[in-house]
Amino acid sequence: MSTNALRSMSDHELHAMLDRVSCSAIVDAMAARYPHPAHILDLVSPTPGAVLFGRAVTIRFLPTRRDIQHPVDNDFASLFYRAIAGGAVGNVLVMSSGGHPDAALGGGRKLSRLRHNGLAGVLADGRLRDFPDLAEYGFATYCRGETVRQGGSLVMPAEANVPVEVSGVTVLPGDYVYADSSGAVIVPGGDIWEILSTAAAGEERDAASAERMRSEDPATVITNGEAR
Repeated sequence: MSTNALRSMSDHELHAMLDRVSCSAIVDAMAARYPHPAHILDLVSPTPGAVLFGRAVTIRFLPTRRDIQHPVDNDFASLFYRAIAGGAVGNVLVMSSGGHPDAALGGGRKLSRLRHNGLAGVLADGRLRDFPDLAEYGFATYCRGETVRQGGSLVMPAEANVPVEVSGVTVLPGDYVYADSSGAVIVPGGDIWEILSTAAAGEERDAASAERMRSEDPATVITNGEAR
């Protein structure tokens, strides 16, 4: 299927492709196309069985500076609504940590706004509070872990819908986020159809290869090397 044909597919068809891919397969497809890092490891989730998928909207956190902190410009609610001004339903809120991955970037009260506005979930390069509440909200959550302490003394939200960094990976507004219990991967928005298609084809090849291994001859493998 051509790239143009893939890009004409509906959002429903795009989500249907998720049953044919894994995070590892998407990472492999990205690595074959781009040299830059795109995968994120060591995430924790109150919804570990859920797949997080959608376009990124972003909030960038910075280390707190009380001398410049503004009650509106550095307010989470204000920046959240700026982030989703172009659309909320099905999108993923991606939050950077301002260099403090152990700081709390939000919790059940603040992040209830994702449920009210129909977001697919959140990817946070920091910790979150209130895991039991987040688990019940109906969206997928991946972050650096749970915490009980508020993070306002360490970090403050600073900008909405700007490039952010998550564990050494650049995330742009409009990129696609895929995350599950194994990790996360960031895919440029314009490449999502091709990357998912390539990942699905890779999964099919791997499945066929695994099936062939059921009847492979050890002597042949020792002589000729593994058949790939």
